[in-house]
Amino acid sequence: MDIAQLRCFVAAAEALHFAQAAKRLDVEASALGRSIRHLEDVLGTSLFTRTTRSVALTEDGVALLPEARALIAQADDMLTRFRAHSREKATILRMGVIDTAAAGLVPMLLADFRKGCPNMRVQLTEDKSIRLLPKLVSGSLDLAIVRPPPQFSARIEVLPLFHETAVVAVPVGHRLCGRTHLLVEDITAEPLILPNRRSRPHSHDLTVKLFDRAGLRPIVAQIAEEKQTIVSLVAAGLGVAIVPRWSSRMAVSGVVYIPLGCDPPQACTTLPLAAAWLRGARDPARDAMLSVLRAGLPRYAADA
Repeated sequence: MDIAQLRCFVAAAEALHFAQAAKRLDVEASALGRSIRHLEDVLGTSLFTRTTRSVALTEDGVALLPEARALIAQADDMLTRFRAHSREKATILRMGVIDTAAAGLVPMLLADFRKGCPNMRVQLTEDKSIRLLPKLVSGSLDLAIVRPPPQFSARIEVLPLFHETAVVAVPVGHRLCGRTHLLVEDITAEPLILPNRRSRPHSHDLTVKLFDRAGLRPIVAQIAEEKQTIVSLVAAGLGVAIVPRWSSRMAVSGVVYIPLGCDPPQACTTLPLAAAWLRGARDPARDAMLSVLRAGLPRYAADA
């Protein structure tokens, strides 16, 4: 017994005319008749009495009708719910982003995305690159904006984006606050707040390489893991920090951000950003976001 057989039975029971019931279901009358005979065979009883002039329900047919209607309604409700859930999943993009991208890139990107895809919803997860990439591989994220590691998993597809420039975060009232830009030599005597290399290798290495290229050694006053913590420690007067430019958009008062220059300019190391997603996975929402991202790259890069 299946739902199609029950639909044929209910249509015939309501019309009491096999040809009319078949037309209502858009099937051949012979196919409807076969379905009803199969249902009677499965149930071991006759559901209709048939003559050349009329069709009527048997006692068992009358008893089955309300139960058949209830089963069909239950099946239709289940189908509707699952189709709606499938459509909802197709319109949700699960995107992971690192903190500075969340502060700088994401507001511009989402504004552009919603203009072209107003019915798609973006579910954001903010975390470090080392945690976002495994989530991408496991399937819990559809797209991630990360600092690219030295080598990606073979399962991940990558779109290099642009490089985020660096600034120096100094406390308000610091002797360097009035400067329009700083060189590494200007902060060599300052206590430095440095990111933890294990969790933030790009940001940590940025500072170390800048000092190495200048032939200097930083005075490390504190190691911190979170960018928000680093900036807060600067605000508390515990030191200065070299941070990505978009860190300036984090809501921490008492900090001034001064552009970091290099001599020569090409000696400045910057922080790369990349979009990453699971290779071979079909995802219209992700592809729509990547299309917007590619189109806006020149403008986004100019703001970094």
